[in-house]
Amino acid sequence: MPLQRSVAPILCVQPSRALVDEKFTVLVKNLPPGGPFTVRSLHLSEDNDYWEAYGHYVSNHQGELSVWDDLSFGGTYTGREPMGLLSSMRPIPGSRPGLRLRKKDVTTPMLVTISVYCGHEDYRDQTPLASVLTERWHMAPGVQRFPLQENTVRGTLFIPPGPGPFPGILDMWGGGGGLLEYRAALLASHGYVCLALEYFKPGEMTSANQEFSYFETAFNVIKDHPQVKTDRVGILGLSLGSAVTLNLATESKRYACIPPPLSAFGSTPIGCYWFLLVVFDPRFPVKHDENNCEIWREMILPLLKDSSRKVKVEKLRCPMLCISGCDDQNWPAVESVDDVMETLRAVGKDHLLTRADYPDAGHLIEPPFTPHFRATNFIRGSTMEKVVMLWGGQTKPHSEAQEDSWRKILSFLQHNLYGNDHARSRL
Repeated sequence: MPLQRSVAPILCVQPSRALVDEKFTVLVKNLPPGGPFTVRSLHLSEDNDYWEAYGHYVSNHQGELSVWDDLSFGGTYTGREPMGLLSSMRPIPGSRPGLRLRKKDVTTPMLVTISVYCGHEDYRDQTPLASVLTERWHMAPGVQRFPLQENTVRGTLFIPPGPGPFPGILDMWGGGGGLLEYRAALLASHGYVCLALEYFKPGEMTSANQEFSYFETAFNVIKDHPQVKTDRVGILGLSLGSAVTLNLATESKRYACIPPPLSAFGSTPIGCYWFLLVVFDPRFPVKHDENNCEIWREMILPLLKDSSRKVKVEKLRCPMLCISGCDDQNWPAVESVDDVMETLRAVGKDHLLTRADYPDAGHLIEPPFTPHFRATNFIRGSTMEKVVMLWGGQTKPHSEAQEDSWRKILSFLQHNLYGNDHARSRL
């Protein structure tokens, strides 16, 4: 469709520079009324893979379209999806299979180009009518980053700007291994001293860094830091990190005076040792779907019936938030939290548990507007074999779960770590 107007289209993205959990508005003006247009986002990852999202729109009678207000009639998302240009991102056609988008260098922004094109087809072959480069940051201005090698603890410490002291958080990821900083950097941007902990590298599952004392030491690194309020320290874990989180809260004797509030994604009452034994031992059978993606859920589920392999959840002495995806194909998340709730109820401690279960959400519930990954490449720690892991979830409900759960996490941390202290930093 040729565009015959004397005034060039104007594309406005506000704010064009923001934290990754902040929303933006996309508005296009000076378009022919009632015309078909495509709005597209494009990002080149640090792995040199292009990711995109796009929606098909029709301009209104004033020659405008708003991604915030208007309906998308097709593309990577449909309907009213104000943040669909981020949450529905996927690798462009012809990309390598099994990709996952994760920020490695949090000191630089995620650069996303927003463009508008004529028509709903063949837009990739066109020159855009207008484009805007946006910056999505994990670190707010003034947040400090310190690589850590203290008392054998490996990780990165993030400290908010200001005089402090601040509440602290120990942040732990899952069985993929390595050091991931982007959630910790974002939490520091919300006013928490946060330690992104590395407790094994891929293929390092026999390392001493899985010893219980390693995690206790890491917790004490946070607790004893001069910029941290020693009685306001919490733990956040996803996947395997949630198993570690629950183990720490129930088995460690060092938290008698400082029961940390917990926020666990897909929390499990299965002990860390037994979990590692099962998922990293090739003798245990793994199921596959029709696309040969590995499904761990059914492999782990029977462990819930073996009391000898479970954490003594009844020892819990602190508030805990558990977030679960009901379509989690990697972990029996909902059943695990059911088990935790039943155990706590039996000893009169069910008031300590807050849960949020999300229909059609998968395993990887991350900060808001992170693209949904139903299946991605994964390195099995026992054999260093690359497999494709099925995480589960559907894009729209999973994206909604990420947005809602992040609000719940921040509210939970605010209530339990800041309490009545309203000096929280929102940078």
